[in-house]
Amino acid sequence: MFAYFQRIREILSQVEELESTSLAQAVEILSDAIKKKQAIFIFGASHAGILAEEMFYRAGGLVSINPIFGRELMLDTRPISATSRMERLVGYGQLLAKKTPFKVGDVLIVHSVSGRNPVAVDLALAAKEKGVYVMALTNLTYSRATRSRHPSGHRLCEVADLVLDNHGHIGDGACQVPGIEQPVGPSSTVIGACILNHLVVEVSRNLAQSGLSPVPIFYSANLDGGDDKNRQIYETYREAIHYDL
Repeated sequence: MFAYFQRIREILSQVEELESTSLAQAVEILSDAIKKKQAIFIFGASHAGILAEEMFYRAGGLVSINPIFGRELMLDTRPISATSRMERLVGYGQLLAKKTPFKVGDVLIVHSVSGRNPVAVDLALAAKEKGVYVMALTNLTYSRATRSRHPSGHRLCEVADLVLDNHGHIGDGACQVPGIEQPVGPSSTVIGACILNHLVVEVSRNLAQSGLSPVPIFYSANLDGGDDKNRQIYETYREAIHYDL
């Protein structure tokens, strides 16, 4: 009766065991960027973009994370199938990159479960050309089972500087239900959120242990004094922030 819960626990155990080295490396890269007041950007298309929203302007989250939102890729687009066409459109990721104030030494996290579509590959390649360190959050099993839709023939995992594998299934559905051919219960959002929030916690720990103050974490705006504290932290890290409060 709790097949999805069980499968998620199993996948999280795989991530914890098999991604420990990559996650530790990500913690160091992100910590170093924050100490240098470099910007951290995050992008995902369609449902992958849910994690960009998860990481942005969130109580307990990092202040210096800047989302890249492509309006045509958001889930309120109609018809919704237009988001699939847009993430396959060669060059759209380059346009998003041109609108993003990347600087040498910044970090970009790109979330794409299959990693095959041009928008993610284009954005990653354009960011790297500007001296940005690119982390890919993807599903290597799924990605390796597909052919790239990008003219270069590359998938996201092949162009990123660091890959974080969410260890999901091909097609993303986590549970097989008798009588239904398509597996159900996607795992990428919950596993991806756990991975990214793990990074938030460990980066914060790393920064606090290094003596950095204040650590750029949002206070809840629903607690007394939260707004004032957030404005103070925002001003301290203003050069790494590319959104307005």
